[in-house]
Amino acid sequence: MGGKIQTKPLKLWSKDFILLTSSNMLLYLALQMIVPALPVYVVGTLHGTSFTAGIVISVFALAAVVTRTFIGKILDTASRKKIFYIGLCIYLLSIIGFYWGSIVAILVMLRIMMGIGFGFTSTTTATMVSDIIPLNRMGEGMGYFGLSAGIALGLGPALGLPLLNNYSFNILVSSIVFLVCMVFVLTVFIHFVPNQQTPTQASTIEFHKVIMDRGIMLPCILNTLLSLTYGGIISFIAVFGKELHIMNPGYFFLCNALAIILVRPIAGKLFDKKGPAAVLIPGTILTILALVLLSFTTTPFVFLLSGIVYGLGFGILQPSLQAWTIKRVTPEKRGIANAMFFNSIDFGIAVGSMLLGFVADVTSNSEMYRISALFMVLFLILYGIALIKGKIQSSKRDYQGNVDVQ
Repeated sequence: MGGKIQTKPLKLWSKDFILLTSSNMLLYLALQMIVPALPVYVVGTLHGTSFTAGIVISVFALAAVVTRTFIGKILDTASRKKIFYIGLCIYLLSIIGFYWGSIVAILVMLRIMMGIGFGFTSTTTATMVSDIIPLNRMGEGMGYFGLSAGIALGLGPALGLPLLNNYSFNILVSSIVFLVCMVFVLTVFIHFVPNQQTPTQASTIEFHKVIMDRGIMLPCILNTLLSLTYGGIISFIAVFGKELHIMNPGYFFLCNALAIILVRPIAGKLFDKKGPAAVLIPGTILTILALVLLSFTTTPFVFLLSGIVYGLGFGILQPSLQAWTIKRVTPEKRGIANAMFFNSIDFGIAVGSMLLGFVADVTSNSEMYRISALFMVLFLILYGIALIKGKIQSSKRDYQGNVDVQ
């Protein structure tokens, strides 16, 4: 491993793409096994509140956001091999520290450390994989790459919650440590050459201009709104499931993952052929429907059905938004663009976990999910405005062109 992969392959399913995607799945699996279990551990074992549990979830995301504010530009100038392994080591050490996470203060510090490591690794893998995906298959490629996180989203809670409930928190931590060690093994077989871009060349890319680039801002804002709802899902669905006397709330995530696996490849190809509108509008409607359905659920069947519908919406939206972000920047800006995209995820989760945790304490989990659906209504409004505005501007350009010709 060194920097960019040597040559950009004409095919999508190269060895490096498969290894990077597999490594990404293990990184997310380690994360998803611990995250839904932490609120149960904090509330049940450490006797905290939903708001306290939300803070434990949020500090991870905030740490990742801060990390990515500078890691994006570093990725475009320095060795991605070094950046990746530094992050992976921090990630592993923070997880090992959970063996001593017997009080909330320690958990908060470890989650901050974990967020820093994850900020390094997730941004690096996404940038490296975007370098090797053919541009005309970016939607499809990022859909499959994102599918690795989707699989982890379903398997992680389904594995992590039973390990916590049937065995112990330490057994859960040991399993996660093993997964992260496997990432070290896989990445040995990825072949890279040193980064071809020099620091002098990269210095011409001004970070604040990339952040303020309208091409990045719109999909990142929309992704933040989606992630706000996910913050409520990942933080409190296990607690909500227990309130409904559901034996294993982790099955929500399993149903969610199956739906994501089904829809992501289709959504990616549709994005490449028809553009963002063909996937963003139906994906948003499905997500709204899922949250409303979840807020009114009283039975295990409806609980799991809402997981399927949410998975369809989420599986359509997130990889499409990521592919849209990457396609709107030049190749040398992809490191920063990926950093901004992942920041929008973590910022949304952080705010969503704290804000919706407060709402749940004041009202109820059911009401909280109903309110979270409003974020997706705002998503639909903002995208609709942008779509109409874009069509008006396009019409004006066409009209001006006709005048010039005449």
